Amino acid sequence: MTKKELRRLLIVTTVVMLVPLVVGLIIWPQLPDQIATHFGVNGQANGWHDKNKTVFGVPLLMIMIQYICFFSLYFDPSKNNFSKGLFKGLLWIAPIIELIMMFSIYGIALGYPLDIGMIVNFVVGLLFIGLGNYLHKVKQNYTVGIKIPWTLHSKENWNRTHRFAAWLFLIVGIIMMINGFFEQTWLLIVPILSIIILPIGYSFMLYRKGI
Repeated sequence: MTKKELRRLLIVTTVVMLVPLVVGLIIWPQLPDQIATHFGVNGQANGWHDKNKTVFGVPLLMIMIQYICFFSLYFDPSKNNFSKGLFKGLLWIAPIIELIMMFSIYGIALGYPLDIGMIVNFVVGLLFIGLGNYLHKVKQNYTVGIKIPWTLHSKENWNRTHRFAAWLFLIVGIIMMINGFFEQTWLLIVPILSIIILPIGYSFMLYRKGI
């Protein structure tokens, strides 16, 4: 991507991420002083913040995270290995998550009967499916992917591990979306652990085979 395209992408995503803040100011009189911002695996609220921290703090924190991601990608020595589509996709993750998260928080604060457990499972599931579709296309780099000694040392190890992980992410994403209807804790924890542990184990197995 050219510098002009990158600058435009950063501006557009930043504007999008400011939308929840503007909406929060519009509905400010209707919002309670204490807003539920954290929920347990059962979907019940177990953490609250005051209105100022929620309406201003969460969007600004997400924007800060977005800029950290942007500059990490931009200054990666191997950034030429990133495709244009991958770069764009990665920089739209935080804005989309923030929009869904903030409007869910606002909806619950205003008394709408939203099922936060289903929303979280669906959003995370879709995120994993999206990552799975891209993961096998990611070339060796220092920012994105399964960056462990064996994948960084061997291009073949990197490629095989990421092809394996791509299928794993797709399967886990589908499981989590299905779990949106059941909201079982073990169906949330086990798949997430599997996408952390199994690719590392697979990469090490390849390394032991000399790959």
